[in-house]
Amino acid sequence: MELRQIQYFIEVAKREHVTEAALALNVAQSAVSRQIFNLEAELGVDLFIREGRNVKLTHIGRMFLEHMEEAINVVENARREVQEYLDPEQGKIRIGFPSSLAAYTLPTVISAFRERYPQVKFELKQSSYHELINGVVKGEIDMALVGPVPKQENKVKGHILFTENIVALLPASHSLADKPSLDLNQLKDHSFILFPKGFVLRELVDNACRQLGFQPNVSFEGDDIDAIKGLVSAGLGVTLIPEVTLADSLPRATVRLPIAEPQVTRTVGVVIPVERKLLPAQKLFYDFIREFFTILDRFKK
Repeated sequence: MELRQIQYFIEVAKREHVTEAALALNVAQSAVSRQIFNLEAELGVDLFIREGRNVKLTHIGRMFLEHMEEAINVVENARREVQEYLDPEQGKIRIGFPSSLAAYTLPTVISAFRERYPQVKFELKQSSYHELINGVVKGEIDMALVGPVPKQENKVKGHILFTENIVALLPASHSLADKPSLDLNQLKDHSFILFPKGFVLRELVDNACRQLGFQPNVSFEGDDIDAIKGLVSAGLGVTLIPEVTLADSLPRATVRLPIAEPQVTRTVGVVIPVERKLLPAQKLFYDFIREFFTILDRFKK
């Protein structure tokens, strides 16, 4: 079994199309087909079901794919580790983040880090909470900024960087917009704009409302924080979002109000794998980000 065969197999499995895989790999289609045929012959099983020009993984093919993705990650990490031990400040960090940390938190800390280590490169991946944690576990990303920080995940270790308030964002024309703060139950009869079910920020809002004995009346759902703010700006409802998402400015025609009762907060932090050690450049950034927010917290106090 050759590394090239594994790489070709993974690309075909991802695209379910030999021609498209060949184009992505920049090789001839016949070369891809031949390597897949040789791999199946060596293993003695069919990895794909052929459907014209398309292919689909067999049951054993799906199992083999999972193991081969892990194997490729091991090989890639070993190669990167050798390179980074020669010069950690020339390494690359693959970091994941949710949309709620995309506009302010992530750019702030990366900018500060690059002032000290200007040659380190970053590969950024925006995704949902559970996908980020799974990506760290599988080695698809090296670490992730998340909120809240998981407490009961066996395969990742979380470090809390800060705790922030969840605040209400209302249209400026809203009947409660002139209040200095509000209780969450004052919004129970109003239309909400929230993340879809399954998103951790949606769970946080649903749980807070449940404590007060009601379910939010959700008129719009969206998985992008800027889109949610835009809908509030258009006067289509209210939302509850992390305070950091409003750090730079308020959207047009909106007001931000603190929630007095119950106080809703979330932890924000960084998660790293338990079963895989950080490479040198990753360790530089992990140590830096913890130090950065420790100093920032002292400054605020």
